[in-house]
Amino acid sequence: MDPQLPVVLAAVLLPFVAAAAMPLIYRLVGDAAGYVGAVAAAVAFGLVASQHGRQGSVAVSWVPSRDISLGFYVDGWALLFALLASGIGVLIFTYAGRYMHGKPDLGRFYMALSAFLGSILGVAFASDLIALFLFWELTSVCSFVLIGYHTDDETSLYSARMAMLVTVGGGLCLLAGLLLLSVVSGPALGGRTFDLAVMLAEREAMRAELTEAGLFVPALVLFAVAAGAKSAQVPFHFWLPNAMVAPTPVSAFLHSATMVKVGVYVLGRTRPLFIGEEWTIILAAVGLLTMTVGAVLAVVATDIKELLAYSTASHLGLMVAGFGFSTHYGAEAGAFHLLNHALFKAALFLVAGVVAHEVGTRRLDELGGLRSELPITAAIAVVTGLSMAGVPPFNGFYSKEILFEAAWETAVASGGLAWLYPAVTVFASIFTVLYSLRFLSIFFGDQPETAAVAHRPSVLLVAPPALLAVAAAVVSVAPGLALEFIVNDAASATTLEPVDIHAGIPTSLSGPVLMSVLALVVGGGAYPFSERIRAAIARVESGATLLEPAALYADLLKVLDAASSRLDAVVHNGLLRTYVTWALGTACGLTLLGYWVTAVQPSLPGPRAPAALLLVLAVAVVAALAVTIAPSHVAGVLTLGILGFMVAVFYVLASGPDLALTQLVVETLLLLIFLLVIEELPAFYSEIRPSVAVRDIALSVVVGVTTFVSVLIASPDPALTETSRYYVDNAVPEGGGANVVNVILTDFRAFDTLGESAVVLLAALSVLVLLEMRDRGETQ
Repeated sequence: MDPQLPVVLAAVLLPFVAAAAMPLIYRLVGDAAGYVGAVAAAVAFGLVASQHGRQGSVAVSWVPSRDISLGFYVDGWALLFALLASGIGVLIFTYAGRYMHGKPDLGRFYMALSAFLGSILGVAFASDLIALFLFWELTSVCSFVLIGYHTDDETSLYSARMAMLVTVGGGLCLLAGLLLLSVVSGPALGGRTFDLAVMLAEREAMRAELTEAGLFVPALVLFAVAAGAKSAQVPFHFWLPNAMVAPTPVSAFLHSATMVKVGVYVLGRTRPLFIGEEWTIILAAVGLLTMTVGAVLAVVATDIKELLAYSTASHLGLMVAGFGFSTHYGAEAGAFHLLNHALFKAALFLVAGVVAHEVGTRRLDELGGLRSELPITAAIAVVTGLSMAGVPPFNGFYSKEILFEAAWETAVASGGLAWLYPAVTVFASIFTVLYSLRFLSIFFGDQPETAAVAHRPSVLLVAPPALLAVAAAVVSVAPGLALEFIVNDAASATTLEPVDIHAGIPTSLSGPVLMSVLALVVGGGAYPFSERIRAAIARVESGATLLEPAALYADLLKVLDAASSRLDAVVHNGLLRTYVTWALGTACGLTLLGYWVTAVQPSLPGPRAPAALLLVLAVAVVAALAVTIAPSHVAGVLTLGILGFMVAVFYVLASGPDLALTQLVVETLLLLIFLLVIEELPAFYSEIRPSVAVRDIALSVVVGVTTFVSVLIASPDPALTETSRYYVDNAVPEGGGANVVNVILTDFRAFDTLGESAVVLLAALSVLVLLEMRDRGETQ
């Protein structure tokens, strides 16, 4: 059954409408604006849920003559991601309504949060590559605003800039990868397209053309880097823990359930296109490395949100590794864990927010024994914490067990070094158990003597994580419900073939079961020695400080800052000649580079020009040369005026009287201005240095060449385009005039003519004002 375009479009646009109205809503209802955002998210959730079971492409025509449209694609993978974003969004807005009560700039906060939800839904449904890129970048922009919520805190601003630079840098790689796909689609599909759904439907032709053009691996690497930057994979994982300076609702929504999964989502979407040996080598290795590094760093974290941030990176690595394995188990693990992780990790972040809100600290060494004071929160933490650890029968166990299946099957099939896959997976899972138990320790054991008394949290703070914990518990008890409802369809979309996932408690011993037992037993047995383990990890970490990505990022910023300071001193030296040189040189360089990269061909001159036109152009050339040898300022200005007036005559001969009139008025105005101020200029400045003269001559030649080439490229094609043919065919019946240009200016594009007329009028008024003020004193 085909999706419904109005419903999909409304689901994507509704959060943006709410974002635009949020400042006004905040003025009207104050802190309750968060609950209005929850209503908008709930409506979006209902619209998305109404498309369950539908699959296909829908599009809104944008520029029909260029076959440009805003395309959406609905399938199980898109619906899973969109349902998670909008459903958890309802709970986050509700939670934020209480958590952010009394905080400043909430209008801006909820506006960014609503726009972020719309951006995520756009990414989920986007089929058009350009739309996908725009929504992808919007998530980074919204994240920047939300991480930097505390605008008076330098740490907050630094972390926001860090997240922005890393994710936007990855976005540029995504753009390059999308453009490569579009370029290859031309020969592969018989015509260039930006529709990703069409490319996936013809994936064999796309793969063959990518391989033949030598672009398969470059495109794969570009997508991998983009996804790695967005989803905090090594070595780009460092921005995620720093982003924890954001308010807890932001961390729970953006940095656990949605934004950081955008990279994983795109990998799942493009998996059928790139799956192969190269794909497995890159993504399985990066995913498992991130899974391990994140888990190890989570063990030594000292802050609750820092622990959860590194844990998030680790679990994202699990999903990336899952999609990296070419077996069907890999797709199943990636899709199923996307759901499971969103449920338990969003709840854990909200639990961390409750603890920080009611106890007043997030430091792990200052927390303990909170189960007696926060019993409901402790119960939520137990369900979701054990899910995070992968303890059966909690929901996190099922998807991790499927990952073990994928790693084991790949090792059995490939042998040799492939056995590192299950070994590394088990190693990382041991540390996952360790940090999960450490998180749960804040509710059990003895309470530190310095611990503050915990207050009873509001219902609105506890209800959202409680609902997420209930959902996780339902999946834990009856995983088949989630699999049949959405996960099977989602995994099938990432393989483009039907997938039937089976999840349950193992009843017989196998390689993957042995991996699970080993991870749980060793992880649980090592917990009493966690202090020694943390100390050993801390020593290794301190010895490798220079290799830390965060330190390398800081050093790179220092280098860029020093380089920009030196460049600023060279460019902005207070001399007009320098400013003109840099501005014109840069503009010409970029223009010529664009022509060279796109291999555009200049049009050859058409029929011979009339003698009158050639005469006018010859006079203009002579005038231009005369300006350079004029004996005085006045002579130079007057000669320059001749050049301008010749341009106006050229427009007249080329049947452009409106342009000629504009040129005449503007040229007259400039001539008067020059003559009025020229008496204030010194007659002689200084001798021009030969190097400066050579530079100016070279710049003049470059500007002239750029202009000449641009004119040739912009020369009209003798064959009329569809738009041109429309004007020609409708000039007389629609506009009542045989001069097509005049009809375009006065009828079809009258607003452009109105603007030009306003320019002429302003120029004329300026001339009159200058003439009237010529003989007046400064005080008149």
